[in-house]
Parts: sequence; structure tokens; C-alpha cells
Amino acid sequence: MMRESGRFRLTPLGLITFFVVLMVISPLLIIVPTSFTSTGVLRFPPEGFSLQWYIKIFDRPEFVDSFWFSLKLAVLAAVIATLFGTLAALALHKYRPPGSGAINALLLSPLTVPSLIIGISALLFFTRIGLAGTFTGLLLSHILISVPYVVRLVLTGLSSFDYTLERAAAILGAHPIRTFWDITLPVIRPAIFSGMVFAFLTSFDNVTVSLFLISPSTTTLPMAIFNYMQESLTPLVASISSIMILLSLIFIFILERVYGLDRLFGSNSHSH
Repeated sequence: MMRESGRFRLTPLGLITFFVVLMVISPLLIIVPTSFTSTGVLRFPPEGFSLQWYIKIFDRPEFVDSFWFSLKLAVLAAVIATLFGTLAALALHKYRPPGSGAINALLLSPLTVPSLIIGISALLFFTRIGLAGTFTGLLLSHILISVPYVVRLVLTGLSSFDYTLERAAAILGAHPIRTFWDITLPVIRPAIFSGMVFAFLTSFDNVTVSLFLISPSTTTLPMAIFNYMQESLTPLVASISSIMILLSLIFIFILERVYGLDRLFGSNSHSH
């Protein structure tokens, strides 16, 4: 669909795009209204209107506890992944070490390897070193799947950076740390922040990798929902899912306001 002369013109590509977007958001259009049903049956369209299933979340301590655990885990994973991912992106883009293409591909490989394979591999490795079922093992696995987003977004932010600014600062006698803080960081700060948000959402919403590494004391919110669904399928699941959807949408809105989603997924002008 294209806008031409004050009106929209339907095109085959626009029609395909519309149906693809509709397929992507259709689960949201079902799960959110279902969470407001007044009955105890998970069905669509919902019957009546009630907030009872949101209130009942607080009657289930496993959901409340797992929410705070997931929040702590996601924040730690995002901060650590952002630190290492930013340093890796800076090294790859600025210094271009030998084999930088292979290094970049390795850092981004968790995006292409199926999550199931990552989860099984992490379980085998952490079992061997005694970290399976521990918070440390779960944190390390979440850092692993979060780092690629930070690396990719920071590389995108660096794609238009002019390093002559750093060289000029060095000529004027500025310390490298001061140069980074006053010149480089302000330019890539939006990209770093965006990478951190994506790392947080990746950790907070993850199920596949967490499935292999959780224990009764390290259960995340998505896994608590998964376990609950094995016993009962009520609108309570829809209400919790709607809260997670809302949280993700809030972060996406923040990204759009701070950085712009079009820039986030733009191709890097440099080859890595």
C-alpha cells in the first residue's frame, strides 16, 4: 500500500506486508482481550469483562517470586552483556584485528544457532563444571544469548563514526579515556542503550535456554508460566502474558523515541 496524491494505492507488496504484520500481531489481538474475561475458561472471544485474573496473579507467590527473579537476572545479564558487547564491537570496528570477520561471525552465532541447541550445549558444559542448576550458570547462558544484540547494534552505531575526531583529540593532548568519554560515547550511547534493552528483553522472555538450566530456586517467570500451563489452562495465563507483552511494548516504544527502530535494523556500512 502506497500513498499517492493524498490517497493510498494498494500494491501486491503492500498487501503481502499487511497480511504478514497481521499474522505476527494476531496472537496479541487474541491473548490480551482473553485476559479480561469474567469466566474461568480460556477462550476467544471472551465472555464479560473483569480484572479478576490480574488480581489473582498476586495470589500465586510463584509468579510474583519468579517475576522478581527474572527481573534481577535480566538486569544483570543486560548490564554484563552490554559491557562486553560494546568492548567487542569497538575492538572489531576500530582496530580490525586479524580474523575480525570470523570473530564477528562467532559473536553473532547465537542468533543463527537454534536456541534448543544452545540450551543443550549449555546444560552439558555447565554440568561438567558444576554450574548446572545454579544462578551463575543461568546468568552466563543469558549473557551468551544477549551479547549478539549488543554487538550488532553498537556496530551499527559505529558505522558512521568519524575516527578523525579521536585523532584530533589525541593531537590536542586528550587522554584516551577522556576522548572516549567526551567524543566516542556520546555518539554511540543510543546504540549502547538500545543493545542493553534488547539484551534485557532477550533474557527476560527466554524459555528455551532457561528450560535446561533452571532449578526450583532459579525459576524464571516464563518458566513459571510454562509449568503452570502443564497443570491448568486458565485466563490467569493470559493475564500474565499480557503484562509481559505490555512490558515489551513499553521498551520498544522507548527504543523508537530514543534511537528509532529504522536505525536499529539498518545495515552497517562497513563489512565485518
